[in-house]
Amino acid sequence: MRLFITLLPWLELFTLIELGIKTSALTAIAYVFVTLVLGLAILQRQGQGMFERLRQSQEGRLVGPQLLLDDMALGLAGVLLVIPGLISDFAALVVVIGPLRRRLASWIFGVQPEPYAPDRDPTGHVTIEGQYSRVDEEK
Repeated sequence: MRLFITLLPWLELFTLIELGIKTSALTAIAYVFVTLVLGLAILQRQGQGMFERLRQSQEGRLVGPQLLLDDMALGLAGVLLVIPGLISDFAALVVVIGPLRRRLASWIFGVQPEPYAPDRDPTGHVTIEGQYSRVDEEK
């Protein structure tokens, strides 16, 4: 892993040079500029959306953890697009595609258990789980 992280900038540079050789230098520069602008736009939009969802959660509306993970994944995709190079852009594409991202995460990290959520009563009654003790019996 350390070797890959050490070699990544050089591999990114190599891919950009190859892109410039196969097309033209102006095409490679335009590609880097377009992905930079796209990455910054994704970061700006996701930042605003994440703050809005955090505000809603403070008001009492629940935000699921999967929604926050999706926000963070799209933010990571924006950061990967800002980094110049074709390898990081391919990784950003993998992160942006939701089903592919989830399948890759389950392959790498294993299947994550579902968070515990008690069953709700369909009649509208709320069941509160916990421990209790009677105060009048302790005297």
